[in-house]
Amino acid sequence: MDKERLSYLQIHPKDNVLVALRDLPQGFDVEFGGHTFILREAIRAKHKFTIIPLEKDADVLMYGVLVGKMNHAVAEGVHINTENLRHASDDFRLGQRKLDWEKPDVSVFMGRTFNGFHRTNGSVGTANYWLVIPLVFCENRNVSTLKSALEEKLGYQIQSKDYADEVEELIVRYQSGASADELLAVDLSPTKVRKEKTRLFPNVDGVKFLNHEMGCGGTRIDSDALCGLLAGYITHPNVAGATVLSLGCQHAQASILRGEIKKRDAAFDKPLYIFEQQLEGTEQELMQKAIKATFAGLTQANKLTRKPATLDKLCIGLECGGSDGFSGISANPALGYVSDMLVTMGGSVILAEFPELCGVEQELSDRCIDEAKAEKFMHLMTTYNAKAEADGSGFYMNPSPGNIRDGLITDAIKSAGAAKKGGNSPVIAVVDYPEVANAPGLNLLCTPGNDVESTTAEVAAGANIVLFTTGLGTPTGNPITPVIKLSTNTKTFEKMPDIIDINCGTVIDGKETIQETAHRILEYVIQVASGEEKPKAVQLGQDDFIPWRRGVSL
Repeated sequence: MDKERLSYLQIHPKDNVLVALRDLPQGFDVEFGGHTFILREAIRAKHKFTIIPLEKDADVLMYGVLVGKMNHAVAEGVHINTENLRHASDDFRLGQRKLDWEKPDVSVFMGRTFNGFHRTNGSVGTANYWLVIPLVFCENRNVSTLKSALEEKLGYQIQSKDYADEVEELIVRYQSGASADELLAVDLSPTKVRKEKTRLFPNVDGVKFLNHEMGCGGTRIDSDALCGLLAGYITHPNVAGATVLSLGCQHAQASILRGEIKKRDAAFDKPLYIFEQQLEGTEQELMQKAIKATFAGLTQANKLTRKPATLDKLCIGLECGGSDGFSGISANPALGYVSDMLVTMGGSVILAEFPELCGVEQELSDRCIDEAKAEKFMHLMTTYNAKAEADGSGFYMNPSPGNIRDGLITDAIKSAGAAKKGGNSPVIAVVDYPEVANAPGLNLLCTPGNDVESTTAEVAAGANIVLFTTGLGTPTGNPITPVIKLSTNTKTFEKMPDIIDINCGTVIDGKETIQETAHRILEYVIQVASGEEKPKAVQLGQDDFIPWRRGVSL
């Protein structure tokens, strides 16, 4: 049993493949279910191998669901790969409601609070930011100029490594006659770290500048969606107010933005300053007004202080990127347990990335609290995939080369593991991009699987914390919401400690249960939400922001 637990794993009793938990050599003896066989080839950790002979077109099951079909017959003990397996998933239809679920024990967290920023509409922020936003890409330069003028002077320039000394060292070597090979061999000295200035406004976590490439020239659907997305950021509980720069003639009009803000918060009362360059005249006039307004707004934002809030005020976005073959058995199930704990306590959870829910549509639609929501979810999945296929790239194209290299051979394999982030609670709401998805309970939000586009959308939908699992490693962050990175395996955590916050590889190593890992995650979430801990993405200033163009993006 110890050998089975440490070497390979059957995820679900119905599965006809096993996952290698460590590198297994050719000829390795496998003892499983009273049957003994040898591996016919070496199997790398995270990859799968057959436990019975499979005929051509035979179903391959993982997580108890169909994840692919065999391209040709194979024996037991054979590596599952892109040559012998193709994507396949079960059809789905409107079924019976399956709303019974086992709530986790949350007694240790009952009565716990975090210190957040309370807004007049009842929401609570885990941070307090001011935004500077262009309504159209034409204003990106002006926004960047504002960043240069404000960020360092106000003490918000992110502490970062300065590589100027390394460049200077290479210049000296080059001027001394060093060859290209000699330059490559130079042992560069450790980098200096820029010291943070004291903030002029200590209760404001930063001024964030959301440059983008949209607002005009595309479809009206995209420009309207952009206004909805930006309204989601302006009304977000982590935001104190905003300065908006408009050119004036673009599709994304200020009036549309105001309408989207009102839809999200009818009694919106945050400071909001909108400047239109074609009305202001000179750049100097525009910039001086924007600087004065931003500075005045910051003085108001600085009056807010952190106060205790119950955990039901948390809205957690669930995300994964750079996934691997361990994602669905360590970090993602741990997030699923966190999700179920938060839902039990009255909090909100957002599960997005619809291309990575392919193959589990039946389970999720059955968990929707009513048939209307189930039908909406199935409609969104069907139309999204159909649009992708019409453009030559269905959901089956979702796995990246890195995913495949580390064991996620088909989209259905990737999706079945990704869906574990959502836990087992009923689906309370099904929401299309870029709307709000912060109802108490589990919310499904239609977004692409693209890490940054999906994270950007989850935050606009209301997530005031994002939990992001990764097997291969990714630095992804967000301008206004703390993104906590969790590794699926210990090797990646130890290799990339500068971008990853929590190691869930302890589950694979046999050192922790899913429940123990989930408790550790939620404790860290509370610290981050209180401003007591800064995730690595925040420390690095990883302010990734990409609006979704509603065309195909997987």
